[in-house]
Amino acid sequence: MRVRDGRWPGWGADAGLVVLTFVPALLSQPYVDTSGPAWVSLMVYEAVGVVVVLLRRRLPATAFVVGFGALLAALVGSAGEGAKLSPLVFLPPAVLLYNLGHHGVSWRRTVSAVLGVAVLGVAGLWLNRMTTDSGDFQGGLDVFAALAPMPLAWVMGFAARTRQELLAAAERRAADARRAQALEAAQATQRERTRIAGEMHDVVAHSLTLLVVHAETLRARGGELPDWARAQVDGLAAAGRQSSGELRDLLRMLRDPADAVPLQPVPDLGELDALLDSHRAAGGTVRLTMDIAPQSVPGPVQLAVYRVVQEALVNARRHAPGAPVQVTVRGKDGGELRCEIVNGRGVRQAAAGAGIGLGLVSMEERVGALDGELTAGPTGDGGFRVAATMPWERADA
Repeated sequence: MRVRDGRWPGWGADAGLVVLTFVPALLSQPYVDTSGPAWVSLMVYEAVGVVVVLLRRRLPATAFVVGFGALLAALVGSAGEGAKLSPLVFLPPAVLLYNLGHHGVSWRRTVSAVLGVAVLGVAGLWLNRMTTDSGDFQGGLDVFAALAPMPLAWVMGFAARTRQELLAAAERRAADARRAQALEAAQATQRERTRIAGEMHDVVAHSLTLLVVHAETLRARGGELPDWARAQVDGLAAAGRQSSGELRDLLRMLRDPADAVPLQPVPDLGELDALLDSHRAAGGTVRLTMDIAPQSVPGPVQLAVYRVVQEALVNARRHAPGAPVQVTVRGKDGGELRCEIVNGRGVRQAAAGAGIGLGLVSMEERVGALDGELTAGPTGDGGFRVAATMPWERADA
């Protein structure tokens, strides 16, 4: 027998209750009366009682009336034959009365069951008086003493049911409070997201739009610029347009997470060449080694690799201007992809205060979301190395 959630299984509890309710009467009967009529009445009564006790949860009122009627029949029948039953035969009606208080579905049925038992009691007393002349076998104070504590069983059952209902109500209130708290937190989060989106639109989007407008103005006057300047302006305009599109998608997602489908294509491994070209247009040197087909890589992994390479190239331009960069993207055994970006020592001095110090944190969070691992640190020759390893299975899930 296994115990689940700290409680015995239902059939185990019923079996234990049957043993504790009916066996004591069988054990005590030899000390009261060993005659045949007494044993026959007791066995028939207990057979009916076992069935009634097993059905007590489904039919609490009916079980109580039938059980009490069986007890009266056994008492009256044995008394008519000049036999007595053990006083412990009153245990099953006490159990059924407790069950009526605990599982009774309505006051109407409870009152009807009590009235029915009262009628049966009066009828049983009359039959007892009619079937036996001996005062030793007529119901008297001994029967009254056994029945007097019975209402206490109903009170205990009703108290247990009331306690369970109070606990259930408290649990419902606690669940409602948790849901209300979660809803309030979600609303507060959404208000904060909307505020952040507004701030980003007012500060970042405005400045980015001005940058693109100025770059396009310079492109329109490209004939007046040297060749190296035209290349720089073209790269600046392209980067500005891409950043504007990605910023619009980000602002839409912040304002309404349900509307998170990007308006423009999500970057993938197929756009690494364009990303490297923009790095070269900015005066950098970069080489790509990739031995895996982009279409075989899950979309989330492709986006993560693109962002890691993008951030690593930006860091290389900031902190090691002019340094050569090697980008390697390889598939590994076991369903993993490894991306490594290594830059050498910068040929020019980095600008003071370059960056805001969140690039590596962002890369680590993005890779960690795919159950991947990111390592970053300086190399022995004064350069810097970023390596990310990501499994495909988590991304497919």
